[in-house]
Amino acid sequence: MTNLFGEFLGTMVLMIFGCGVVANCVLSKSKAEGSGWIVITAGWGFAVMLGVFTANAAGAPQADLNPAVTLAKTFVGVYTVSEAIATMGAELLGGIAGAAITWLAFLPHWEVTEDKGTKLAVFCTAPAIRNTGANLLCEIIATSMLVLMIFAIFSKPTGAIPPGVGPYLVGILVWGLGLSLGGPTGYALNPARDLGPRIAHAILPIAGKGRSDWGYAWIPVAGPMAGAIVAYFIARAGGFL
Repeated sequence: MTNLFGEFLGTMVLMIFGCGVVANCVLSKSKAEGSGWIVITAGWGFAVMLGVFTANAAGAPQADLNPAVTLAKTFVGVYTVSEAIATMGAELLGGIAGAAITWLAFLPHWEVTEDKGTKLAVFCTAPAIRNTGANLLCEIIATSMLVLMIFAIFSKPTGAIPPGVGPYLVGILVWGLGLSLGGPTGYALNPARDLGPRIAHAILPIAGKGRSDWGYAWIPVAGPMAGAIVAYFIARAGGFL
């Protein structure tokens, strides 16, 4: 139970900082409006780092914050199937809660932001060019790099890192992924990161909001889960595990 609370709380913190940096950069009359992609990618990197520290502190030693990472670790044997499902559920709920808190933090800015797509972008991803096959492939590639690099960072040959350093390295990894592979789809990498806030967008009374783009919503769920499986098999073949 402590593990589940840690995953919930860590994912909530991830969303507050992650959705928060997007809101800061895109919502009208925010003092950071127009700050751009470098700020957004850095903010997401910091968000992951802080979420991991929070999950660890709250009793979740794995601190996945991401159902795709949890799935890959289930293949490794870290979780049973029932434990994995419960962990994913906690992560999804944390995503919803963190997005709702972000909405509250920027409460006056929703009404003065005219574009409905901009408001949705605070909560979830959308492709720069809408192409189902290409969008899915990008999410698979980006998430496979996320999970593979996590396995590499913590692998036995290189994994003798001092306690507390791991979250910094994973934060840098997510920052790098945003800089390198984030442009085509907004690099969801994480079903809880995308689906949780998308649900929050659908149910919250956000001033002037539009649709939640459910037609696209399966891609940032299926792509990361498939990418995690690909990463597991590469890591196994490469001797990372």
